[in-house]
Amino acid sequence: MGIQVEFNPDLALRDISEFESGNRKKEECIPDNLTAGEVYEFLKSGQRNYWLHGELPLLETKGNSVLSRPKASIRIIEVSHFLDGDKVFTRGKYKVVDVFDDDNIHFESYKII
Repeated sequence: MGIQVEFNPDLALRDISEFESGNRKKEECIPDNLTAGEVYEFLKSGQRNYWLHGELPLLETKGNSVLSRPKASIRIIEVSHFLDGDKVFTRGKYKVVDVFDDDNIHFESYKII
């Protein structure tokens, strides 16, 4: 038996409608009025590692690796792991650097363009 850890090059959260319908916690979703300069909390299942020394894309996920284009550029400023019963979770905070309202390419891999 090993330690299961996932390394994520992005932060993928659900659409806010998942919270509004009662399917997800608010921290598992992209806020409705995402604003540059604001700090938001996030919550993910599993033990996840994120890059903390630069910008990374905020994506919307529908699950099963179905991901959107980047919705914003963010910096993760805090992250921790915890147990809820026997399940591992990752929670933290991210600061929005820029919100993308177009279909232009804003990242090349982990590098902001």
